[in-house]
Amino acid sequence: MIKAIVTDIEGTTSDIRFVHQVLFPYARERIADFVRATAQDAEVMVLLNDVRTEMDQPKASLDEVIAELLRWIDEDRKATPLKALQGMIWRHGYVNGDFKSHLYEDAVNGLQAWHQAGIRLYVYSSGSVAAQKLLFGYSEAGDLTPLFSGYFDTKIGAKREVAAYQTIVRELALPAEQILFLSDIHQELDAAEAAGIQTCQLIRGEPDPDSHHRQVSRFDDISLTAKE
Repeated sequence: MIKAIVTDIEGTTSDIRFVHQVLFPYARERIADFVRATAQDAEVMVLLNDVRTEMDQPKASLDEVIAELLRWIDEDRKATPLKALQGMIWRHGYVNGDFKSHLYEDAVNGLQAWHQAGIRLYVYSSGSVAAQKLLFGYSEAGDLTPLFSGYFDTKIGAKREVAAYQTIVRELALPAEQILFLSDIHQELDAAEAAGIQTCQLIRGEPDPDSHHRQVSRFDDISLTAKE
């Protein structure tokens, strides 16, 4: 019996194009000015020092840090300090109404139905927890944050690492087999499965021939019974 569902965002609940064609360009265009304007803020200062640590250049100048952040954006690097800074910039865009997040209608309906059925819902995404809350809080379907019991980002580990899912199991305080993880990436599902979590792969296009996980094209088709 599934008692908790953990969902990915990009490609699972939301069209990948929203992230790559709206969110990423918005942050890239503004990140240099944002960093220069907020570099002395305590929270931002910590993040910039985290960037310097990942660069292995503790004395890197602000311009060098900005250049590294831009490079990471272009590489779609899942670096925790970058994701946190992007989330701060995206907050401005959401609050000012520059955009609303995209969510698949079947994902919204599924999440609402599971919540009403008493199933605990969580998000695990490479985007920061703050960015996750913004995406579900300022969506085309309205504020969906009340549906969720918690959020996880790369602070617990990379999404293809088994240890990250073991942490989720401990945090949820449920037997792993009572947790279902949803993602469009089979390598992430492989890691979750290795931690004992049940899995289902959302495929919005062609089937994934390299995956052994259950594959569905819509949230309506997700089974909450034992692994097939």
